[in-house]
Amino acid sequence: MADLFDNGANQPDATSGPRPLADRLRPQNLGDVIGQEQVIGPEAPLGVMLAAGVLSSLVFWGPPGVGKTTIARLLARETELHFVQISAIFTGVADLKKVFEAAKHRHANGQGTLLFVDEIHRFNKAQQDGFLPFMEDGTILLVGATTENPSFELNAALLSRAQVLVLERLGLADLERLAQRAEKELDRTLPLQGHAREALLEMADGDGRALLNLIEQVNAWKIDAPLDVDGLAKRLMRRAAKYDKSGDEHYNLISALHKSVRGSDPDAALYWFARMLEGGEDPRFLARRITRMAVEDIGLADPQAQAQCLQSWETYERLGSPEGELALAQAVVYLALAPKSNATYVAYKAARREAKRFGSAMPPKHILNAPTGLMADQGYGEGYAYDHDAEGGFSGQNYFPEEMKRPVLYQPVERGFERELKKRVDWFAKQRAQKNS
Repeated sequence: MADLFDNGANQPDATSGPRPLADRLRPQNLGDVIGQEQVIGPEAPLGVMLAAGVLSSLVFWGPPGVGKTTIARLLARETELHFVQISAIFTGVADLKKVFEAAKHRHANGQGTLLFVDEIHRFNKAQQDGFLPFMEDGTILLVGATTENPSFELNAALLSRAQVLVLERLGLADLERLAQRAEKELDRTLPLQGHAREALLEMADGDGRALLNLIEQVNAWKIDAPLDVDGLAKRLMRRAAKYDKSGDEHYNLISALHKSVRGSDPDAALYWFARMLEGGEDPRFLARRITRMAVEDIGLADPQAQAQCLQSWETYERLGSPEGELALAQAVVYLALAPKSNATYVAYKAARREAKRFGSAMPPKHILNAPTGLMADQGYGEGYAYDHDAEGGFSGQNYFPEEMKRPVLYQPVERGFERELKKRVDWFAKQRAQKNS
């Protein structure tokens, strides 16, 4: 039964049917792998492991089409381990038991097993735990592949027994090398002009397998002269950018947008804003997040920032798509160019911490109302100074619990409108010190 999952032992022979270009160009050794030098180079983790003759369990984290399966297969060949490939999408508990039993049988006969698990994050936590005893006793060497952040999707116990290696999107230079390799295999130069060739590489969006699929389509065309960019665009649809509204890309892009705004870069902020819209993000989510940026990163340095966001949000609701997105873009630019301050945000967090520390402390009695005689007898309201009657409209009284040392929570910055607020804070502090000296 294990042969059902053994995808590496048998290669197609001369009588096999047509093979996709991506399969025909699959590297036969690690030196043929394009890209991923940070993982497979001589001084990189896999290079060092192979040189030492010791390979640990691994988790490959990266986007589709960057070589996760290929590298796993080649690692098995380099280490003379039996290669078994399964997908978490199609593999149930019964199937896993058969895989483990076959691996135990091989292990007993002196043969190790490299078990490659594609989409390993699809297994639930209990299923992931099932791998642990077989990893610990050496029955299997696990190599998992995932497009999702392992920190969130994989058990801590499994991660503690495996090294996470990050595989990156292929750059344009890598894709060009792959295209040249494909042309050699096809014994034909792609019928594309220079800029059209660049456009084809960009359409792949860092995915080597996607590029080879595109090249197969182009190679099948019967045309008399090389195509320009417009000719290519008419025949091929641009590949949709990778974007999962509930996955890593969602959080990566909103983080990029937020940090671009915080870093006062309107161009970068607009780019990430547009990337999210192109990926199908709900503009209302973006409206909410940019409003949060206004109160978290700009605050009172520009009190109009929050109003700008709310007005843009309301404009979007009135106009709808696609015109309404322009109002949100306007807010993004405004926020990026606004003076920045997180002083209120920091003060709020500090106030919450103080509230937890002194959560049961009563306010000082002089600022409590005394609606009953009993409360008046207890000293409620006694000695309260009415600030409007005080010189300068400021009494300088203490408003914190008596057992609590007065903290300094709000510390405005010397930027934007908070520069004016800092003058006020400093003036009140000086007056308070004089009146209580």
